[in-house]
Amino acid sequence: MLLYKNIRMKIIIVLIAIITFSQTSNADVGKETGLEIPRYVSLKSNDANIRVGPSKNYPIKIKYIKKNYPLIVLEEHEEWRRVEDFEKNIGWIHKSLISGNRTGIVLSKNNKNIDVFNSLNGNIIGEIGKGNVIYLKKCKINWCLVSIGNIKGWINKKNIWGVKEKEIIKINFFQMFEDAYWNSINFLNKIYKNY
Repeated sequence: MLLYKNIRMKIIIVLIAIITFSQTSNADVGKETGLEIPRYVSLKSNDANIRVGPSKNYPIKIKYIKKNYPLIVLEEHEEWRRVEDFEKNIGWIHKSLISGNRTGIVLSKNNKNIDVFNSLNGNIIGEIGKGNVIYLKKCKINWCLVSIGNIKGWINKKNIWGVKEKEIIKINFFQMFEDAYWNSINFLNKIYKNY
């Protein structure tokens, strides 16, 4: 029986290794950085130019004036990155103008504000309007903890441009304890309101 469990465990480990390797080998990587392509980045300053080609000799296509504005890197060429914004504008930007800090843009149907919750499906603590740039603190499969100004809370990932559909960002072991804490607080608040 023990021999059977050891063999089964080894088979499981080999299968996990094969699946992991095949997923990472299928991912595209930038030829200059070795980082995943496509990947999200943000602008470092309030003055950044997107050019028609990968050089300062190319004309400026778009001038961005919003620090932390999110972009997605599509391609790398020497010191330049081909990027796209949430309005589908594509061009080249020098790598010194972007950072790996994760931000997003709030999306909304019918120009409605997006509710911000204190926990996943918890109590509403505020709203964020369409088009606002938000900081992505952490993301689960369907939700992201975001901040803007003095508001910090969870919003549904479908309302964010700047994060992949099933991407997980900065979630650690202690997250389940934080979720349990907020769920119990929300539960107690609902009971208190009913009395």
